[in-house]
Amino acid sequence: MESKDMIYFKRKIYDTMLRWKTERNGDTALLIQGARRIGKSTIAEEFARNEYKSYILIDFSKVAPEVNELFNDISDLNYLFIRLQFIYQVELHERESVIIFDEVQLQPLARQAIKHLVKDHRYDYIETGSLISVRSKSRDIIIPSEETKVNMYPMDYEEFRWALGDTTTIPLLRMAFEKKMPLGDAVHRKLMRDFRLYMLVGGMPQAVSAYIRTNNFSAVDLAKRDIIALYEEDFGKIDDSGRAKAMYDAIPAQLSKNASRYQIGNALPNEKVERVINIIKDMEDSMTTNIAFHSDDPNAGLALTRNEEYFKMYASDTGLFVTLAFMDSDITENVIYDKLLNDKLSTNLGYVYENVIAQMLKATGKNLFYHTIPYAEGKKYYEVDFVITDKHKISPIEVKSSGYKSHKSLDEFCTKFSDRIMNKYLIYTKDYKRENGVDYIPVYMTMFL
Repeated sequence: MESKDMIYFKRKIYDTMLRWKTERNGDTALLIQGARRIGKSTIAEEFARNEYKSYILIDFSKVAPEVNELFNDISDLNYLFIRLQFIYQVELHERESVIIFDEVQLQPLARQAIKHLVKDHRYDYIETGSLISVRSKSRDIIIPSEETKVNMYPMDYEEFRWALGDTTTIPLLRMAFEKKMPLGDAVHRKLMRDFRLYMLVGGMPQAVSAYIRTNNFSAVDLAKRDIIALYEEDFGKIDDSGRAKAMYDAIPAQLSKNASRYQIGNALPNEKVERVINIIKDMEDSMTTNIAFHSDDPNAGLALTRNEEYFKMYASDTGLFVTLAFMDSDITENVIYDKLLNDKLSTNLGYVYENVIAQMLKATGKNLFYHTIPYAEGKKYYEVDFVITDKHKISPIEVKSSGYKSHKSLDEFCTKFSDRIMNKYLIYTKDYKRENGVDYIPVYMTMFL
């Protein structure tokens, strides 16, 4: 449940919810799935307030025992509705009210009741939950088929700009991308500075809220540390051996090594990847991480060639990633943020860009894949950071934070799979250009791929 003093932010999922309301007209419940603290409860309540005559929000993380007990026996729905109206002091109106089951994974019987509640058709139902808990807590119930599921992610770059009161930047970027035109040095410099701010703050509503309220990166960092602590606690529920937490904490170190895959042995000494595959799957389901799997034979059906033992793990939010990377100091000193913002930090930050690109691709609904090609002598690899499906073909993406003039991995990939290539992309920190059949995309345009 999000805190009440938070600023309300405009989110794209609102339009998805509107479509569900008009098109399904009560024939299904809406289940909003996502990691904790991304704004699920906030958007559900905002939607209920704006789009219905009245609503009841049942927050199962702090509900009275008498409410929980109502779901033990739902044979008399009239009784259920009368009791809920009395307890919450809200009058429900037929076809004009919605009941929200917030953190529904904490009361599996309420989720099981959805089948009968939807069939009754008097009211609409919105459920929110984090996927991992929804799964683990649903093992003993009949999962309702009467659910429309939508995934919710941290705020994307456009939502972040909206939060700062900027509605003009993204339409300009979209037009420049579609017309394949550079924006010019001065504009590009400003756009990169704006984008680095997004990389630092991230898309978690509490962190964005802290930034807007205080304009102070220490306050932002504290908000992010609270969220990381919460996620680490959740990992303990997935896996009480501590392996999930250790793998999450190791994400920045793993990416900075620039290895061709996540090296389990470094994060978990003496552990082998085949023994933790289920934990990795749970971490992916929790939506706290984005996982790119190796595609062994990249083609339009990428999912068919994914190798579950070769993967890279990213933090689902790059703001959290930056805080994770500097967790060793008590509070990330403002100087780190300041230097990052002004592009003055000496550390090779290529891996931060890689993380944000993974996040942006995921936010547009893409699954993440990458591909490696061994050198002729066999010891090293050419690596294409991301491969996306593009119509009936594929488009490789190489990420460069510097030294973009050589892109041997992209070239090798395009030679090897020449008949499958739609577009060739190099995502970097300079202005847009097209050269020798390669589209050089500034990182802030990733969302249009």
